[in-house]
Order: sequence, then C-alpha cells, then structure tokens
Amino acid sequence: MHELVTLGEAMAVVRSTAVGLPRPGSPAEISFAGAEATVAVGMSRLGHRTCWIGRLGDDDAGDMITATLRGEGVDVGYAVRDAERPTGLMLRHRRTADRVSVAYYRQGLAGASLSPADLPVEVIRSARLIHLTGITAALGDQAAAAVERGVLLAREAGVTVSFDVNYRSLLWPADRARPVLSRLASMADIVFAGRREAELVTGTSATAEHLARRLLETGARQAVIKLGSDGALAADGRTVERRAAPRVTEIDPVGAGDAFVAGYLSAFLDGEGLGGRLERGVRCGAFAVSVTGDWEGLPRRRELTLLDADDNVTR
Repeated sequence: MHELVTLGEAMAVVRSTAVGLPRPGSPAEISFAGAEATVAVGMSRLGHRTCWIGRLGDDDAGDMITATLRGEGVDVGYAVRDAERPTGLMLRHRRTADRVSVAYYRQGLAGASLSPADLPVEVIRSARLIHLTGITAALGDQAAAAVERGVLLAREAGVTVSFDVNYRSLLWPADRARPVLSRLASMADIVFAGRREAELVTGTSATAEHLARRLLETGARQAVIKLGSDGALAADGRTVERRAAPRVTEIDPVGAGDAFVAGYLSAFLDGEGLGGRLERGVRCGAFAVSVTGDWEGLPRRRELTLLDADDNVTR
C-alpha cells in the first residue's frame, strides 16, 4: 500500500546555467520538473512509500523521468506512456541574478492529456493520502476531470485529500480558475495556498490567519498558508500555528512550495501536530532553495537537523 499517491504533469527541463539570455552555446543542464512529482520525490526521501500517476511520451524524455523517479523510490508503474504525444518541455534561465524566467511547451502534449481513464482506482482507494494541485486542473477539461475523479475516488474510500491551489496565471485567467479551484479546495481535507492564491479562492483580502480560517469555512480540516521566505501558517479550527523559514542562502527559488508540502505531509503521516508539520515543511523548503533545481535539493530524513548545526561543515 502506498502512503502517498499523487497525479499530475511531469516535463523535461532544459535549464541554462549561465545568468542572462540564453544564446547559442550557452551552458545548460537537463532534468525534469512537476509539482506533484516533486512532492512524491520529497516524501520518498523522507521514508514514505509514494506513487506518481501521469502521462509521458514514449520517448527519451519520458524514459529519463520514469528512470529518475524510480531511482528516487517513487512507484511509476501506473504512469501511462503515450506513443502519439511527446513529453512536455520547460525552458528555464536566470535572466538576472535574482529573476528566473520559465517557458512551458505543454499544450496538446502527453502530460496535459491526462484523463480520468488513466487513474488506477484501487491504488487510489488503498492509499493513506492523495495529493493534487491546481496546475493539473488548469491543463484542460480532461485533466481537470482527472483531478476531480481522483478526489472523488479518495473521498469515497476515506483517503485523506491534499490540495495545493498552485494558481498559474499563464494557464488560465483568474475568473475562470476561481470556481474550479474553490470547488477542489472545498473537497479537500488539507488545503495549501500562497497568500494571493488564498485570496483568489476565498474572494477575501486579509491577513494570513484570516485567510486560513476562511479556507476552513469552505470545508477543509487543515488550511496552510505558504508565506515564502517568511515561513508558513496553518490552522485546523482549534489552533493556529506559525513557523519562520530557516535562514539559508537562496540559490534557486523554484520548487520551494512543493518541497514545503512534502515536508508538511510527511509530518502529518507521522502523526505530528500542526507545529511539527510546519517545522518539517519550512525545513524542506529551505533545503530546496539552497540547491539548483525543482527537486534535487530535497532532504533525506537523516538530514533534517543539518540546518541546526553551528558549524557549516559536517565532519
């Protein structure tokens, strides 16, 4: 039985390693990215049994992604390999020292073609937790139907549903996204959102604590507001907890939110209270921003206390 099942899009990444506009001959690295896949890797490194469901092209990029996820301990046995659509692509470069530019090539490709028929019913029903995001719901009607189907299957079986709003304005405008994201948030047990995402879903501009309480009113049992470098806040209807982010040198901000989610959900499965969940979440986020890449810097369980050391060299 898997502790975590997640479904969504994964894409190949070509990441420029030089600062400035990419040009012929610019050095670059090849990897992959995907919000849900990052959470699966993060929780696998923390010792949990995880499964990622999605569609990949029957191509070299798809081979790379499945081999890497499998190597990270993530079950990819239920991922669909699409012979007609290639794997999506993301191009990333650091335009300035502190501004990252990302371009996506996904429309009509394998990841965006996820459908309800791709979901392994018994795998979802037997999990402890399912995690989904608003990114997949934004990829089109078919992908949105797959997300909703996953939620319904989990709810019917009593599986805890985790939902990260993850609003992407390039994928859909706010007026179209709001009713879909609000409905999915209302069906989840745990809702994650940035401050602006929580304002979008609730239609309220307020403090982080008030936004968390508004999300609870929609039906969630736990509401978590991600505050970036300021840490995070969580509420469960009884208590409100807040944790500051550890101070680290930021190398790459991309993937920090998903790393936080992985840490929070790991602590949730371990039976930790709100404070413990937030603490593990912000630590995982700090590890993620300290290394280039969406998932490469995610910590293993034995490393969680590494940031507490006074000496910056482990001997």
